[in-house]
Amino acid sequence: MRPARALPALLLPALIATLLAGCATPPPAPPATPSMAAVDAVPTAQVAASEPLDAILAKPLYRMHPVEAGRYIAWAHDAEPDLRKRIAAIARKNLGQPYRLNLLGEFPYQVHDDLPMFSLDHSDCVVFAEHTYAMALSQSWEEFFWMLQRIRYRDGVVGVATRNHYTEMDWNVANRWLVTDVSAELAGPDGPAYTMTIDRARFLKTRHHTDASFPVETSRQAYVPKDRVAVIAGQLREGDLVNVISTRGGQYWASHVGLVVLGADGQRHFLHSSDPQVREETFESFIARAAAREERNRQAGKNGQVLAGFKFLRLNDDVTVPPMAPQPRPGHPAGA
Repeated sequence: MRPARALPALLLPALIATLLAGCATPPPAPPATPSMAAVDAVPTAQVAASEPLDAILAKPLYRMHPVEAGRYIAWAHDAEPDLRKRIAAIARKNLGQPYRLNLLGEFPYQVHDDLPMFSLDHSDCVVFAEHTYAMALSQSWEEFFWMLQRIRYRDGVVGVATRNHYTEMDWNVANRWLVTDVSAELAGPDGPAYTMTIDRARFLKTRHHTDASFPVETSRQAYVPKDRVAVIAGQLREGDLVNVISTRGGQYWASHVGLVVLGADGQRHFLHSSDPQVREETFESFIARAAAREERNRQAGKNGQVLAGFKFLRLNDDVTVPPMAPQPRPGHPAGA
């Protein structure tokens, strides 16, 4: 009977990766046709190029044309030399940005779906964090787009098979040049950990209809339990990455991500993209909202996910961006 029970456990990471792409929330209703006012809010490239800088700085990022966003990125780099503070400022520039699930793909580089490679007007949790980091590390639109691919794909090689699908075992590992997992250190020697097993080949085949050869991989992941966050919060730094760890049916996974920012009084806040929009709140508020959701699920008889705690990844003090591996010619060996 054991083999019959092993298959669902092995399939769960594929489901987790599917949920992860949209921060483990159900798909929203199809977006309504935008009003003329909303359409007019984002100018054409020609208008954006001549827009006064003061007018651009008065806009939220999600109302900017890429030309305007490029000008804002250059301004932000000069205006705030501290990377941590620049990350927080750029993240806050997107407060109120509408949330949308399953937002990005590889189109038109690959055509397994028609999802684009960037989005300014909407975000999900991963898109929000990736865009914020990429903008903070860049000085122009062109550098931002390059940096975004460097963060999103292993070695910067664009493709669904090289995308960092799994937070703990892909994204966090591939971006060690940017952030370092300090969860075990913060949790202490008696802190909890969970075992995670992923089958990338199965996930790519079932989710993206893509054949790829990857071995099944298992790892142990330390995390800080939710009731200990208040104790260690003072050790968090602005610009650190947050993984929200959820559990259901004995399985644990990173269901959501966001950033640490400092409030006016120095209190650590959680800035993240979740339905319906990008928000900033205290960790206490986030934990309380999770508890309320879990109670609603309990009363409704639903087996929903339960907040277990958080993984924290420290923004490196010395960020050295690795070179991006050159894209091989499709269908030919590298160098051919």
